[in-house]
Amino acid sequence: MSRRLSPEESALWAKVVESVRPIRAGAPAREEAAGEPEPRPPARKPLARAAAPPSAPARPRPGSTLDGSWDRRLGRGAVQPDMTLDLHGHNLATAYALLDERLERALDSGVRVLLLITGKPPQGEPPVARGRIRAAVGDWLAASRHAGDIAAVRNAHPRHGGAGALYIVLRRRK
Repeated sequence: MSRRLSPEESALWAKVVESVRPIRAGAPAREEAAGEPEPRPPARKPLARAAAPPSAPARPRPGSTLDGSWDRRLGRGAVQPDMTLDLHGHNLATAYALLDERLERALDSGVRVLLLITGKPPQGEPPVARGRIRAAVGDWLAASRHAGDIAAVRNAHPRHGGAGALYIVLRRRK
């Protein structure tokens, strides 16, 4: 359903058409019939694209490959950490450097479970913000050069620090 343009609209449309330049150089300009815009052609279907070549398999993110028996044991506090890293008293920069160094050492010595103590969140009325180190640990581990060696990151059992600590479960090196 279309309507005819008024003389004012036709004059305005003619000015618009004169100001438009073709996108491609050398493309012929369209002629307007009786000062009215041409109807738009129907939309074209997108061209089928060739399948992209298979990319390298994505590195599993920390925490995505732990089986149920590990989760149950961690949840009950039945797993004894092989190594502990306490980040109390550190700022963000020194905490990151220490975490990276200790992950390297843990991997070299065959450690399976590293207990990372970040400190309990401050107690108070909601909303209570997490500590800066605790808030950054997940991003640090995901971007770490050791991310492929981390099988899971889980909250610690209360006997190992609860809300103030994390278990970092490392993969066995082959």
